Amino acid sequence: MISVSNVSMRYGAKVLFEDVSITFVSGRRYGLTGPNGAGKSTFMKVLTGELDAQKGNVVRPRKFGVLRQDQYAFDAYRVIDTVIMGNKPLWAALEERDRIYEKAELTDEDGMRLGELEGVVGEEDGYTAESDAAVLLQGLDIADELHERKMSELQGGEKVRVLLAQALFGNPQALLLDEPTNYLDLESIQWLQEFLLKFEGTLITISHDRHFLNAVCTHIADIDYQTIIIYTGGYDEMVEAKTQIRSRLESQNEQREKKVAQLNEFIARFAAGTRSSQVTSRKKEVERLQSSELARSNIQRPFIKFEQIRPSGKQTIEVEGVSKKYGSDTALKPFSATVMRGEKVILIGRNGQGKTTMLKSLLAGMSDLEPDFTTDGGVVKWGHEAQVGYFPQDHTGAIDHDTTVFEWLYRWDTKKTKEEIRGLLGQMLFSGDEGLKKTSALSGGEAARLLFCKLMLQKPNVLILDEPTNHLDLEAINAMNTALQRYEGTVLLVTHDRDLIDDVGTRIWRFDGGAVDDHKGPYSEITEAQSIAAR
Repeated sequence: MISVSNVSMRYGAKVLFEDVSITFVSGRRYGLTGPNGAGKSTFMKVLTGELDAQKGNVVRPRKFGVLRQDQYAFDAYRVIDTVIMGNKPLWAALEERDRIYEKAELTDEDGMRLGELEGVVGEEDGYTAESDAAVLLQGLDIADELHERKMSELQGGEKVRVLLAQALFGNPQALLLDEPTNYLDLESIQWLQEFLLKFEGTLITISHDRHFLNAVCTHIADIDYQTIIIYTGGYDEMVEAKTQIRSRLESQNEQREKKVAQLNEFIARFAAGTRSSQVTSRKKEVERLQSSELARSNIQRPFIKFEQIRPSGKQTIEVEGVSKKYGSDTALKPFSATVMRGEKVILIGRNGQGKTTMLKSLLAGMSDLEPDFTTDGGVVKWGHEAQVGYFPQDHTGAIDHDTTVFEWLYRWDTKKTKEEIRGLLGQMLFSGDEGLKKTSALSGGEAARLLFCKLMLQKPNVLILDEPTNHLDLEAINAMNTALQRYEGTVLLVTHDRDLIDDVGTRIWRFDGGAVDDHKGPYSEITEAQSIAAR
């Protein structure tokens, strides 16, 4: 169990949450939701003790696991040791025991201390720690040969999975996970869901994966209206309940504002007249109403609409025997396929299996998209009038850092008026002076929204999107989901978001070891076939 009492956090004039008192009950699984900037990560840091609340108290269990976001903090350690560090009492005992054994001669005190430490190791299941850690790593697709390597030798996605195993290790009484599905593939997400459903302690997780929240959570703790409200059920149930509550609250706000306006009108008319007592009472009523005014919702919803200037030819892409190697490693085995206009192809598979390589192979040689990428064989033929819009997984080189948001977007269509550019930016929540923000200062979510602005401005008839949800909040992901369903052009999309796969995909390319299985149908047909085969 974790409880907070009268906890408040604000930055300058911005109130994140105030006088929050909540008990997170053992056996329940809570999703912590709210738009980017609402205070989710701040509240999580308060819960873990990484950040002190400006006001209030937090009570935590003795053992709790935390998914750490610093990927470089454990670079000097073995992968298996990094996982074991998730059990702090055990790791401290193991380190002290090793230091004692390194001494040339042991004293009687050393012997007694070793006995105490062995007791701790036994109580914390230390004698099976490495095998227990290995099981967690295998479940998260960290191969056995990596377990003895240093963390510094792993890729970013692999490090995240090791840190997730660290949080899960040692039977913690509570788990606090900040974006646990980031960089995880579908199989790893499914494994994590099943693990968490069996977890008997308290779970609090931040996630922008709607399917994950619906599958795992028994309750949603939503940050809004400068407080945190607990809803029973998953994310979709929270949205339905919150919509009803928000309508009621905003109706109350509207009625209060009308009342204040009426009172102020009376005060203005009779302030200098003979009705001073009535004026005084109305002034007090205005003060009372204004002081109790309800906080407004901080929810902001972007509006995404993908259009095409003109459709492509009936046959959008023809791929003939395309392949790619990196040194001696085969990233993409020879593959052939034809994609027709309007198809929405979802590329799925475990990380490192060739999905991004496939997209880059399709774009190879395009001067403004992937000019430096080359394939080892095969041919890609683009159909008549095909115009490509590209959202790369790595935003680093996609947006120049020497300009402003407005100037960068305006470069892509100088025929547009400044008002049209500002309107498009406003759709993606860059309102007012935010259009003057330096592109070098953009967060990951802001950079993603700016790239969507570019795609909406260009109006291509082919969209190639490589994990576009990585830095988006749930409101933006839902807006993108709807926009892709309504888009009449052709889509090739790499994603691990199950809702996007189910709602958008009409065709699935499954990657495994560089080979591609081309399923001409939705993902539900694959899962149904797997379910029948498992019976």
